[in-house]
Amino acid sequence: MIGPREDDVPEIVAGYAGTPETLPPGSPGKNGVLELGFVLIGDRTEMSHRLQQPPLQIMRPLYVDPERPDLPVVYLMSTGGGLVQGDRMRFEFDCGPGTSVHLTTQASTKVQRMDTDYATQTVRLTAAEGAFVEYLPEPLIPFGGARLHQRTEVTVDPSATVVFGETVLAGRLARDERHEYDVFASDLEISRPDGTLLAVDTVRLQPSDGGVTGPAVFGDHDVMGTLYVITPLADARALADTLHAALEVAADGVRGGVSVLPDDCGAWVRVLGPDTESVTEVVRRSWDAARRLLIGVPAPHIRRT
Repeated sequence: MIGPREDDVPEIVAGYAGTPETLPPGSPGKNGVLELGFVLIGDRTEMSHRLQQPPLQIMRPLYVDPERPDLPVVYLMSTGGGLVQGDRMRFEFDCGPGTSVHLTTQASTKVQRMDTDYATQTVRLTAAEGAFVEYLPEPLIPFGGARLHQRTEVTVDPSATVVFGETVLAGRLARDERHEYDVFASDLEISRPDGTLLAVDTVRLQPSDGGVTGPAVFGDHDVMGTLYVITPLADARALADTLHAALEVAADGVRGGVSVLPDDCGAWVRVLGPDTESVTEVVRRSWDAARRLLIGVPAPHIRRT
């Protein structure tokens, strides 16, 4: 399946369906696919499977974490200039028993202006027994007139650890563009292999309908960051305390909160701030603190160029 079924797309996004005068959904370059599989070979994680369909692709995995030379860093790339109308992108990551992987994007995901139809992006991540997986893409930027539904499904074995983060901007802040997109809808589901649901995070942002800058959404901030840590490697409350300590050194104007996840399966933090730098710094500090607690090593500095 290339992307979410049409009945999975929320009505506030599906209502924009149409046939663009440009390339319609299903055309070459519109249905991007990136499937990656990882296995443990000896004492190092290796890529065992790769299927890529333009515009999505990767280069070879890089072993650049000085404290974890067994852990590949994989840059997810797109040959296009961002998501445009009619795009249906799908990512699938299968991390086998005992593997350790860091997944990130080479650059921010730009969601371009759309006059007909919408774009979707689906991410399915599976962490098998004893796996340690980090999925920390660069920020998502919805341009004025953008329409996007993003669905993320994370399946975590009880003995595995997944660190998942996301940062969303209100728009092209350097151009004073704030909440001029048509709609941004996001669905995150975290579950066990047997289907037991651990957590759901639903975001619905439609500026024309109001409420985007009110309580429990963006407020008067421009950037929203989130970090989930699902793990059996530390007590959930101890993990939450560790993440909370990372918030205490946040820059002025940054607000955040930490909660324990259901069934004590981990903890999560959400941060709101005035700019990308201050929010991403708090998310990075939280990631670093979680890493030190769980596996005893700091977060590496991931280079983009």
